[in-house]
Amino acid sequence: MLKVGLTGGIGAGKSEVSRLLVEHGAVLIDADRIAREVVAPGTGGLAAVVEAFGPEVLAVDGSLDRPGLGAIVFADPERLAVLNAIVHPLVGARSRALESAAAPDAVVVHDVPLLTENSLAPLYDVVIVVDAGTETRLDRLVRLRGMTEQDARARMAAQATREQRREIADIVIDNDVPLAELERRVTDVWADLVRRARTRHDPPGPTEE
Repeated sequence: MLKVGLTGGIGAGKSEVSRLLVEHGAVLIDADRIAREVVAPGTGGLAAVVEAFGPEVLAVDGSLDRPGLGAIVFADPERLAVLNAIVHPLVGARSRALESAAAPDAVVVHDVPLLTENSLAPLYDVVIVVDAGTETRLDRLVRLRGMTEQDARARMAAQATREQRREIADIVIDNDVPLAELERRVTDVWADLVRRARTRHDPPGPTEE
């Protein structure tokens, strides 16, 4: 099994790269998706969040009011630490369970937005960083996601810098390109990942003396 950490700044195109890798055969473990699943209605995770923050963090339908909770924790580092102490172990356990279910020769891609910020690179055999220029990312966030330019710049500034991400990368996928070119680049990266996975899975043959 090859464990791959996939990350990239907001607007760089990480989600598109993860989609293309899945099309090639990767097993995708999406940290953001799992973080939502572990606090879904009826879960112990949601019960723990309500116990810590009170019933006001619930929406009318009983689900977690994520914007409301975000407004509480991102203005208070201590409260954010409390939330992380609840959610992160649950996400980690679910990620490990999904990983253990993968085939021995699988390429398992962990989509982790804050991989750089949380110093998680040592957890993976290979770290892939999806990168794009500031203006490209800004255009995507404003044009495709409907953000204001001010909000987009603020979100970008709150993350690790491009240089910090590239420092921890084993593979950089530059995504200042049309989709067709990105698809070609991901195909090349996939071939490299498969070779690495096979090398890890297949023991070396006997040597002749």
